[in-house]
Amino acid sequence: MTGWRAILLTLTFAAVGSTPAAADLIGDEDRGGDLFNQQCAACHRIGPNAEDRIGPRLTGIFGRRAGAITGFNYSKSMARMGSDGLTWTLETLDAYIENPKALISGTRMNYPGLKDDQSRADVLAFLRANSDKPRDIPEAEPTARKTDHDLDPAILALQGDPEYGEYLSSECTTCHQRDGSDQGIPSITQWPEEDFVVAMHAYKQKLRPHPVMQMMAGRLSNDEIAALAAYFATLD
Repeated sequence: MTGWRAILLTLTFAAVGSTPAAADLIGDEDRGGDLFNQQCAACHRIGPNAEDRIGPRLTGIFGRRAGAITGFNYSKSMARMGSDGLTWTLETLDAYIENPKALISGTRMNYPGLKDDQSRADVLAFLRANSDKPRDIPEAEPTARKTDHDLDPAILALQGDPEYGEYLSSECTTCHQRDGSDQGIPSITQWPEEDFVVAMHAYKQKLRPHPVMQMMAGRLSNDEIAALAAYFATLD
């Protein structure tokens, strides 16, 4: 493991007493570099002389606001998330690499996500090594431990009731248009149900930064989110 010492992180406490459990080790930046070259380099460049390609350059990404590179043609969704306050940290990058649509529903990045925890930890260690003052980036974040933002498959498997979703939808449609038009607020009609559910749970977990949506999603149960997803998927 080049450039990083393996360290123990994030003590977890037993229900009784305070005995620490073993934590995961930090990712391997060399393996992360190999993964980056295999899966990311076709669209992204990284390093001191990196330039934008299909995707923006990733040098110094930690601490950068989403959609912030001047002159790069970001998707509307990426620009909006940056305006809402999305900043690239170990936690938000981990969520984005695992499932890009969990954070940015309309992202143009044609990448299905990297599901393996250790592989993401390795890629993040590599990205961190190409950031400003990498040793100052907090260690007690997802390059060093498993995260809790992945959804239980049982939540994704819930079959929502569209009629109940219609009943619940009035608060949504005070801002989002039922006809799918974009009037400064993105459309949520005809979303794939899984994308809708993933996005709402990202707000519940405060990975997506919009405070109003965090509050709204936080009020909803898993069944209510599934019902809304089913309803908005049916709208023409």
